[in-house]
Amino acid sequence: VTRLTLNIVRSIEPLIWAVMGVIWVGPGPFAGFIALSLHSVAALGKLYSEAIESINPGPIEALQATGANRLQTIMYAVVPQVLPPFTSFTLYRWDINVRMSTVIGLVGGGGIGFLLIQWIRQFQYHQAGIAVWLITITVAALDFISASIRERMV
Repeated sequence: VTRLTLNIVRSIEPLIWAVMGVIWVGPGPFAGFIALSLHSVAALGKLYSEAIESINPGPIEALQATGANRLQTIMYAVVPQVLPPFTSFTLYRWDINVRMSTVIGLVGGGGIGFLLIQWIRQFQYHQAGIAVWLITITVAALDFISASIRERMV
């Protein structure tokens, strides 16, 4: 049931969720938050479940053979195997959400995308250009931070 629900939620693009969020709560950042949250939870749920299903059972069996309890088995056999992919998936989703927040703002989801479309409609291209540069710098900084975190994990 959970997997089916996640698949249904994940199959609907964040932009569609944003439009529905604007209908549900009105235009603004909360509509964008709803869109990104729903899609991210569904996408990460799928990725996390696949990572958990693909762990190597060897370390789990070895710890259980030594008499480790359930918590010890999870902490020393499961977590070390799932932490790198969980971190990678989360950072990747964070990157997607930063980029999608701009697009979601264009349909009323708030944020810099909303400001960007307003400035373009008002022919304030100087402000729109600055917004594009800020978005670019933010994505580049996020990429640098993500790479640093991944480097420490590996």
